[in-house]
Amino acid sequence: MRIPRLTRLRAGILLLAGILVLTPSFLAAQSSKADLNWNVHDPTRPMATVVTPGTPSTEEKAGSPPSDAIVLFNGKDLSGWISDKTKGPAEWKVENGTMEAVKGKGGIRTSQGFGDCQLHIEWRTPDPPVGKGQDRGNSGVFLMGIYEVQVLDTYQAQTYADGQAGALYGQFPPLVNPILPPGKWQTYDIIFHRPRFDKDGQVTRPAYVTVFMNGVLVQDNAELTGPTSHKARPAYKAHADRMPLGLQDHAHPVRFRNIWVRDLEKPAQ
Repeated sequence: MRIPRLTRLRAGILLLAGILVLTPSFLAAQSSKADLNWNVHDPTRPMATVVTPGTPSTEEKAGSPPSDAIVLFNGKDLSGWISDKTKGPAEWKVENGTMEAVKGKGGIRTSQGFGDCQLHIEWRTPDPPVGKGQDRGNSGVFLMGIYEVQVLDTYQAQTYADGQAGALYGQFPPLVNPILPPGKWQTYDIIFHRPRFDKDGQVTRPAYVTVFMNGVLVQDNAELTGPTSHKARPAYKAHADRMPLGLQDHAHPVRFRNIWVRDLEKPAQ
């Protein structure tokens, strides 16, 4: 069947529009950083740096990080973490290789700042569960201290969609809900690309987040609209290229372990 020229023209316009919409996502992709001056299969092109993989965790024991990771919590102490409340040493509880949020002590954040990164973190909500909705095993992982991946016990529990576990809080619900029962260790593997700003503080590229929860994709290179807020969607404001990672005190004894990060903005070797 012959397709009318006008229909073909409209299809072409729609295809072009789709490409333009997708272009910002591609800017955060690996291909945008590749050096395309190399010939295909050039034998003199440098090989990738060797990294020894980590080991997976079990319910009983945390795994080990890859060899190029920065360990943020070693299961022994909170060195490298500071209190949001006092600006002094973090005052959460550390025992049995885990850290636990302590009601009233405030959130904590790393003393070191990060931009583009791969973050691994494991968390566990109380068992038996207490409360409902947002008052049930609530905490949060804050990238650069202002972009939140929600931590919450939503196992067979109801809340608003953009506030459940795996959500980019207030913006995007998770694609699916692969949460395990309370008392089980949950795992986030997060790929984060920070926003870019020009010299006038205008956004030239928004932040993008990919999240795997318990090995299942729940956020697929989602484009953040700005920093996290409650019942609001504030616009971006220019900030530093590197800022601390944070964990929230929401008055619930949520535990964390095996926290490490790979810096994706390190100079090429």
